[in-house]
Amino acid sequence: MANSSKNSNGKIALGATLGVVVGAIAGVVTGLLTAPKSGKETREDIAETAKKVKNTAVKTGTEAKNNAIKAGTDAKKKVEETVEDVTDQATDLKNRTERAAKAAVASAKKEFNKKSKSSRK
Repeated sequence: MANSSKNSNGKIALGATLGVVVGAIAGVVTGLLTAPKSGKETREDIAETAKKVKNTAVKTGTEAKNNAIKAGTDAKKKVEETVEDVTDQATDLKNRTERAAKAAVASAKKEFNKKSKSSRK
């Protein structure tokens, strides 16, 4: 459950970030196109805004990539820890079972030897 919550939160954060970027682009473009400026000034403003939007998109993409890499690394680490725990538990159970089996065999031999000795008398 915790992992799906992390995934959902990451998707919500990414969606919110993209929404902000798209909203900012729409607002800037609308402002540029309705502002009383010359064509050259408007083109310069659009070029500058495009650079800013590109930088924001690259930054957002890089953050998303880094978050995905971290999530993958965290998941791999958790799987490795779980495998180690299960292996340790299986080894412990195997050892306890072997000790119990040896004890049962020893007890059975002892009991068998007692009965053998008593039947000889």
